[in-house]
Amino acid sequence: MFTGIVEELGQIKEIESGASGMRFTIFAKLVVNDLSIRDSISINGVCLTVVQKREDQFCLDLVPETLDKSNLGELIVGDHVNLERAMKASDRFGGHIIQGHVETLGVILDKDKQDGGAVITVGLDPEWMRFCIPKGSIALDGISLTIAKVEANIVEVALIPHTLGNTTLGLKNKSDTLNVETDIIGKYVDRLLTFDEEDSEVDLGILKAMRHIQYGES
Repeated sequence: MFTGIVEELGQIKEIESGASGMRFTIFAKLVVNDLSIRDSISINGVCLTVVQKREDQFCLDLVPETLDKSNLGELIVGDHVNLERAMKASDRFGGHIIQGHVETLGVILDKDKQDGGAVITVGLDPEWMRFCIPKGSIALDGISLTIAKVEANIVEVALIPHTLGNTTLGLKNKSDTLNVETDIIGKYVDRLLTFDEEDSEVDLGILKAMRHIQYGES
């Protein structure tokens, strides 16, 4: 689990492509201090597993599903990425609950810089707008942000100078894509309100037959 508080900007040093996906090698200074193989880390909002580690670099494998659902496949060597290690139980909860499971891609429609900060408008797939509310939370490229305004399938978010200076949102511009994860609390509420038990019923006889095939149970 993550909170959307970016720890540092890493930089992609190498990208290897293969039949089973890609491998990223990322340079970082802070997060490598206590990073171990098999640890989870958020890369632009995508939860990935560390598979190799050196003094100031670590490697991650990206499967086709990750590349299809996120914008990581658009990145090239030299690009910067938002890094956040998985949250410890003893940490302060500075942002909001983020799983690192990107749902859709957003597109920056406008970026209005003002007084050192900026306001960005992001277009989303209408399917996900029911989870976006004014003053609610949203994760863009793994950054915990507060929605300032909602209109049709567009959300508006205000960025302070610190966010612009320490995350990829300071580097991105109009037409760039963003990894989007909506608020998990909203998704649970939606599921509870729309769940239909009749639609989810499965013949118990089928379940028993499946268990018999798998485990030899009677």
